Amino acid sequence: MTRRAILLAACAAVRMRADAADEAWSVISSIASALVEGNLSDFMGSFDPAMPGYDELSANVNGLLGEFVPESSIDPLKNDGDDRSRTLELDWRLTLVDQQNDAASTNREQTVVCRLAKQGRKWRITALQPVSFFAPPARAGR
Repeated sequence: MTRRAILLAACAAVRMRADAADEAWSVISSIASALVEGNLSDFMGSFDPAMPGYDELSANVNGLLGEFVPESSIDPLKNDGDDRSRTLELDWRLTLVDQQNDAASTNREQTVVCRLAKQGRKWRITALQPVSFFAPPARAGR
């Protein structure tokens, strides 16, 4: 193998990892958008139904969207892995505006860790911690 071929192969491998990182980040961006839009189906569509905590996450987000209007902001902290699996560590901030009283809101900020795997041509979230981050806050008097 010539030096040029080795260099091209190395560049292609770096580009593949960069594409995988961008694709994984795109999945996170899409779930954040779906959450803000109040679209449970699109939000959960990016998760592998076999994921531990899938049903709890779905119930949490459904309850959250039923009572609150979420505003979301995410800063990536880490995006590690390869072209088949990635682990993203995110600084996720949620502002939850009460639908019954738009002057009342709850702010949350936490490090959320997502594992993604490429399943066929599509990236799916296979693990998310903590699932409780997306639980609706308790209302006074409940």
